[in-house]
Amino acid sequence: MEEGTKRIGYNTGMIDSPPHRLVHLTHPEAHIPGHQMPETAAPPPTRGQLVGGFLLVMAVAIAGFTLEHWTHHAEDATITLPWLIPFGLLLGSIAVMPFVARHFWEHHYHQVSLALGLLVAVYYFAAVEHGPANIGRSVSEYISFIFLLGSLFVVSGGILIRVRARATPLANVVLLGIGAIIANLFGTTGASMLLIRPYLRMNKAHLRPYHVVFFIFIVSNVGGSLTPIGDPPLFLGYLLGVPFTWVFEHCWPIWILVNGLLLIVFGLIDARSHWKEPRQPYNGNDPGPVVSLYGVVNLLFVALIVAGILLHGQLNAWTRRHLGFEGPWRELLMIIAAFGSLVSTPPRVHGDNHFNYLPIKEVAYLFAGIFLTMVPALNYLAQNAPILHVTGPTPFYFATGGLSSVLDNAPTYQVFFQSLVHRYDGGLAAVLNEPAGALMLVGISMGAVLFGAMTYIGNGPNFMVRSIADHAGAQTPGFFRYIYAFSLPVLLPILLLVWVLFLR
Repeated sequence: MEEGTKRIGYNTGMIDSPPHRLVHLTHPEAHIPGHQMPETAAPPPTRGQLVGGFLLVMAVAIAGFTLEHWTHHAEDATITLPWLIPFGLLLGSIAVMPFVARHFWEHHYHQVSLALGLLVAVYYFAAVEHGPANIGRSVSEYISFIFLLGSLFVVSGGILIRVRARATPLANVVLLGIGAIIANLFGTTGASMLLIRPYLRMNKAHLRPYHVVFFIFIVSNVGGSLTPIGDPPLFLGYLLGVPFTWVFEHCWPIWILVNGLLLIVFGLIDARSHWKEPRQPYNGNDPGPVVSLYGVVNLLFVALIVAGILLHGQLNAWTRRHLGFEGPWRELLMIIAAFGSLVSTPPRVHGDNHFNYLPIKEVAYLFAGIFLTMVPALNYLAQNAPILHVTGPTPFYFATGGLSSVLDNAPTYQVFFQSLVHRYDGGLAAVLNEPAGALMLVGISMGAVLFGAMTYIGNGPNFMVRSIADHAGAQTPGFFRYIYAFSLPVLLPILLLVWVLFLR
């Protein structure tokens, strides 16, 4: 039942219309009995499922924390080029199989991904020096990665945003612009999970592939290039000693240029699409506010997840000093946020969001294989980076960017970051104070963040957004079409312009 329709017994037993507010702590119809969850939504978890799930994910968090400490100082393994083949096969399968064997891939993608990943893991354990530690490090990074995506996915599923406005090009541009801004506060993953559902809902009458692609470009990637919270490579740089405000101070013109041009291009494409389509007459007398937000308590859980990311190191320092031990505090806060959301969110909100766990399951299986098969690629890059003699902002920008398009951009950033720092006798301080060094660090930072939008696998939120859009019935381009129809003709020229104006 849509908000604003007449109903019986809202508060007095008389036929009445409910009051409208901009912000609601719960769903306005959550109290009405007889509501049935849509078939596409997951049923509410039982108390036993919540308790069992909580204990399971706590055990996984502790295991990941243990692996992180065990492998923290692990040396990179020496690997030969042929062991990059499983990674190439997995990327090729993600790109090609949905077209040449769609039925097989839909039912067996998880088996293919895990099989290729386990092939690499067995080889590393059996025949590679420092191999177990390298696999353990990748597994710990995967656990942190999937905890972040999973907790934000669950919490955002408890937020229902209703927009009672016609999906005009201007309205879409404003929404994407807001997403680009809040990506620096909640991270690209948090902003993507918060806005993708209302964005799809608002445009459901005329969804086109470009709607999803530009959302990935702007909200899931380039929008978060101003703060360490925005994107994992920048946060990694912050942990390695880059001041919190450094990226903003040096990269804000790039952020304005890239986001501005993408919003202009999107607005022109969306306007052309609107002009070509027959439009339904708009009833400007729709009741209620333009925007309604239900489940607003989940915003506190989003803030809790962000706090876990920012305060993990400080919490461990405090507990180590006062209590004598460390713990997986980041993951613990994510667990509290996710399960707190499941307990406190009315089922009606999840139902209206058509919330289920299929998108996060798909991402978890595919990235399990990606993180394992990616280990030889990262090891090969690390052992060969010192002999590549990469110098100057141009090669750093394109080398970091090109590899971040197909590898996890955080470890790619780290490899080139360390390569740059080791060139200077004064370490990172010399890099930051030397104009040439600072410009090269800008190239590494922007290459890692901006080029993450070139493919679906360049950044974690990309695949998540595509999966949510697919399950919502949206038209999303395949792996190759995403690249040749959008990344190469639209995004790449803008990234080349960044190089011409700022990094030559």
